[in-house]
Amino acid sequence: MVAITKQKLSEATNGRAIKVGATATPGTLIHTAVNTASIVDEVWLYAQNTSANDVKLTLEFGGVTAPDDLVEFTVPAEDGLYLVAPGLLLDGGVLVRAFAGTIDVLTILGYVNRIDQS
Repeated sequence: MVAITKQKLSEATNGRAIKVGATATPGTLIHTAVNTASIVDEVWLYAQNTSANDVKLTLEFGGVTAPDDLVEFTVPAEDGLYLVAPGLLLDGGVLVRAFAGTIDVLTILGYVNRIDQS
């Protein structure tokens, strides 16, 4: 039987936004995926830009190799939340990190659907 539970991102204090404070690799830690054989994390991330200018966001999924581990997105200026990770499946303790073209103007919000297949 499959069980799904909704979880906060591992680095989101009380479920709050995570400020992207890095401008290069390694990025700000956003989430550490579960490291259990029968469980996967379905990761949903949204980015918000508080700057008056568009800002490039780079997400690192388990490494820093382009293009294998990186997802890039330009977050529009002061325009709400943008989906930047649409339910990507991760396990094995993979680290999700983020860095931005400008320090401390992007925040990441989101959640994880933890899927237990045991």
